[in-house]
Amino acid sequence: MSDAAQRTADPNRVPLLDIVSENRPFNAELLAAIGEVLNTGRFLYGPPVQQLEEAIATKCEVKHAIGCSSGSDALLVSLMALDVGRGDEVILPSFTFFATASCVWRLGAKVVFVDIDPATFNLAPEQVEAAITPNTKAVIPVDLYGRCADLTRLTEIAQKNGIHLVEDAAQSIGASHQDRPAGAWGTVGCFSFYPTKNLGACGDAGIMTTSDDELAERLRLFGAHGMNPRYVHKVVGIASRIDSIQAAALCVKLKQLGRWTEMRRENALRYQQLFESASIDGEIVLPTDDPSGRHVWNQYTIRVPDGRRDALRAHLAAESIGSEVYYPIPLHRQECFAELGYSVGSLPETERAANEVLSLPIFPGLTAGEQERVVDSVSRHLAGKRASAA
Repeated sequence: MSDAAQRTADPNRVPLLDIVSENRPFNAELLAAIGEVLNTGRFLYGPPVQQLEEAIATKCEVKHAIGCSSGSDALLVSLMALDVGRGDEVILPSFTFFATASCVWRLGAKVVFVDIDPATFNLAPEQVEAAITPNTKAVIPVDLYGRCADLTRLTEIAQKNGIHLVEDAAQSIGASHQDRPAGAWGTVGCFSFYPTKNLGACGDAGIMTTSDDELAERLRLFGAHGMNPRYVHKVVGIASRIDSIQAAALCVKLKQLGRWTEMRRENALRYQQLFESASIDGEIVLPTDDPSGRHVWNQYTIRVPDGRRDALRAHLAAESIGSEVYYPIPLHRQECFAELGYSVGSLPETERAANEVLSLPIFPGLTAGEQERVVDSVSRHLAGKRASAA
């Protein structure tokens, strides 16, 4: 049973996401757009691909947008096009999805994990600056949960040291920093259109953004087997193209992104007001909006300190309220990266975040009543813990 069906069957259930209900008003338009691709037979490089690339380039205020198979491939192809490889070092957060690091590892470069700013969950610029060596080739800031990293300072650091800034904007389509859109900073921006993202495809898809003409051509080349013209291979690339069906669906949904983003922002503000009225100060830490930009709230992530996070999550699940932990095991503590030599305590803010974060429902169709149920459930659980400790 889908989240939408369960939500209808149980009026007290609040899912973490409800993609079915989000898409339902546009199903006819989505099916028509997909049907047009079926009728033309242009499943790759069809008109919707160019339409999407032009629309994203305009939205991100860059010259070029190049579609690819996923957000993971956007990162990988970008690093390939920048000639990242053995002997190079790439600085990135450990508190992120696996793909941010795996793309570096696959190319034989050294992953250099640094700590985060505890207030934003994003890369701490001073930690980045301290980690730069003569071998540093790039830094990958992640706009975690929909809030841009401190891209002003990180861009300054990258330019001063002659390294590339590759923006992992997988969660931040429509966000901005200092009135400049996510994806317009640094050398290249990388977006994911995974179905759960603020702009989600009907499967996997991604896109890369840049204003560098030469780099744009290299991105296209490396994402198409390094082939141009046909059967002539200038470099060893991979097969990473966005297909016309995904592009067609995204063109339909892109028209709704602005409205969906405002709904997320309204939901974040309502949570703030409800939690502040719930008299649980100090028991959880609420996320903050971005005073220097536009937060698009891919996630609404609270902190639950003192080892109480998992009990709260279990309580919410028992009351049919969805929640998730992004991310419970930092990358520097993953077995596959053990040879890098990080240990417990290497990145204290990252490790503290992994033990405390809990993401609550914030999808666009979330109602005020559902948010009230979420806050009430959190408040009752914490009140019960206070009473039992008294």
